[in-house]
Amino acid sequence: MITTGTRASGTAKRRPVQVDGGTFHKSEWMDSGQKPGVTPTVFLAEQPANYHLQSHFHRENQFQLFIDGAGSIGKRELGPVVVHYAGAFTGYGPIDSGPQGLKYFTIRSRFDMGMVPSTEARTRMPRGPKRHATSDALQRSTPEALAARTAMSEEVVIPAEAGMGARLNRMPLGSSYPVHHVDGSEGCFIFVINGTLEHEGRSYGQWEHFFLPQGETASMAAGKGGAEVLTLSIPPRADAYADAPTAVQLLATGEAVAN
Repeated sequence: MITTGTRASGTAKRRPVQVDGGTFHKSEWMDSGQKPGVTPTVFLAEQPANYHLQSHFHRENQFQLFIDGAGSIGKRELGPVVVHYAGAFTGYGPIDSGPQGLKYFTIRSRFDMGMVPSTEARTRMPRGPKRHATSDALQRSTPEALAARTAMSEEVVIPAEAGMGARLNRMPLGSSYPVHHVDGSEGCFIFVINGTLEHEGRSYGQWEHFFLPQGETASMAAGKGGAEVLTLSIPPRADAYADAPTAVQLLATGEAVAN
């Protein structure tokens, strides 16, 4: 079953969140609840200007899609549009924003919460594979160039491996979106980064998105003016972390509080 993330949902749920003394804004565009299993979640984080977000890790695999502003992640410069992947229990960062701040989506196939500072890795990071990747900046077409496109193209953004990968399709008006899952993934997130996609009589605009579970397909087409569509294939958590508690388990035992 397709799960959708919309701008309307994000606008309705936007709120301030305190992070290490700074005021971020967070808005859930896709929210499947705090349940075990595959529960796709996408939220937009708005990091304030000139803010240093310390290095940290999470309990679940995640993508981040940087869409506005400028800054850096570790030693890599950030700007629109950059894809970053960090596996569960893989430290990354810091994320430093410039004078314009930073806006980025955090994208997970399973519910998680908060961050664990890398300074606590010795006691809170279990042993297991560490995996991360950062793309080069993706160039979006001008409206004129996208509308004039007559053939579809596909670009590898992050090479597919062990259930994870990212690709970009540039689609002319009316062309069908070619869903194909990466072997070993839990499914894929489909982001409209330019133009519109049509699905079951509805148009989805820039930054709106879908989650399609592994084994399922869908019929989508580029809308008027064409579309540029990013597909993010996300793997399950590595077997080495099977005994590590999930966020859902920590909430159930009262060891954590959702933010």
